[in-house]
Amino acid sequence: MVEPKKKYYEKRAQLLVKNLHSRHFDAYYCETAQQALAKALELIPEGSTVGWGGAMSAEQIGLIDALRAGNYATIDRDKAPTPAEREKAMKQCLMADVFVAGANALSIDGQMVSIDGNGNRVAALVYGPDSVVIVAGMNKVVDSLEDAVRRARTVAAPSNKQRFALQTPCEVTGTCADCKSDGCICNQILITRNCKPAGRIKFVIVGEELGL
Repeated sequence: MVEPKKKYYEKRAQLLVKNLHSRHFDAYYCETAQQALAKALELIPEGSTVGWGGAMSAEQIGLIDALRAGNYATIDRDKAPTPAEREKAMKQCLMADVFVAGANALSIDGQMVSIDGNGNRVAALVYGPDSVVIVAGMNKVVDSLEDAVRRARTVAAPSNKQRFALQTPCEVTGTCADCKSDGCICNQILITRNCKPAGRIKFVIVGEELGL
């Protein structure tokens, strides 16, 4: 990474982590993906039942592969043989010891915005798993809650939509049209502004660009 951006991320992350702590989240800054992988695994006890959803950033740092290969009972919807089994796996994630996810956007004052089509990811963030580990690159961090909602809707969702063939306006044009189509992935928008119980949600903030 170019040195000025590295310094920028480090200084910005200091403020972000401080503000996350003030909202009762656990939060850690890792300069590299390798450091982030080590920290995330430190937060997930061996033997835990672990599920995930919307976890592109966790995949990019190698966390999902490490969980699959390690001493964990993984709930892996991607290995489900049928749509019904996939749905069952997503529901089982709500009872996992640990749930792993990414963030669509974070405001510098420590609030997370999550946008979801099916609702399984935001459901697990709100209630169910004993512990939630969020992996997020510094590219997800914006200046205000309003900017975070805007990023989730106009950057994260249209970008993510390119992975699916559901013919929404943003898939075709790359721009949010505030649609109500059957394939919409913006059905649930969650703002997580505080953590209760304290420390349940743990952020691993990475000084790299990760996810969408």
